Amino acid sequence: MSENTAPEQAGTNAAAHPADGLWSRLRLIEGQPLDSRAAAYTALHDDLARRLESAPREAAAPRSGSDRG
Repeated sequence: MSENTAPEQAGTNAAAHPADGLWSRLRLIEGQPLDSRAAAYTALHDDLARRLESAPREAAAPRSGSDRG
């Protein structure tokens, strides 16, 4: 039963697999009443956008013109 993982374990897994933390947040949001979901999804979007914008630009893979047909 991976959905009922204890928070301590989820935090440990989130460090090893960042997507696991996202899935956990999505499951929590989906479990909320409908009127609360919009605010939760907005907060998630804002958090992900902030993290993306703060990521180092050098970490992105360089685009290569040779891959184009």
